[in-house]
Amino acid sequence: MENFSVAISYRGSLGWVEYDEATRKVIVNLGDADGKARAEKFLTTTHEIKIPHETLLDFTAETIDPTANAESLKIVLTRLWEATGVHVDWSRPVDYVKAHPHY
Repeated sequence: MENFSVAISYRGSLGWVEYDEATRKVIVNLGDADGKARAEKFLTTTHEIKIPHETLLDFTAETIDPTANAESLKIVLTRLWEATGVHVDWSRPVDYVKAHPHY
């Protein structure tokens, strides 16, 4: 089973979030201590999120635990920037960031 990873950035610092499916653990790797603490707190707390269904007007509020599985983490990651200021860099190659965690 391969871990899910995605690149993140905060105030000029690059990093990544990793999810270990076997242990259900979210790991935040970020050089900025404030951004890391904000992301860790947000990504290990359950959230009520309105999930879309059949139409753009059809939403259901659901409680999402980001540590439950990779899909739940991905849903919560869509709210990370607005809540914490930590930006999820969905299109940035995470392997490159892991090798070069700086701009």
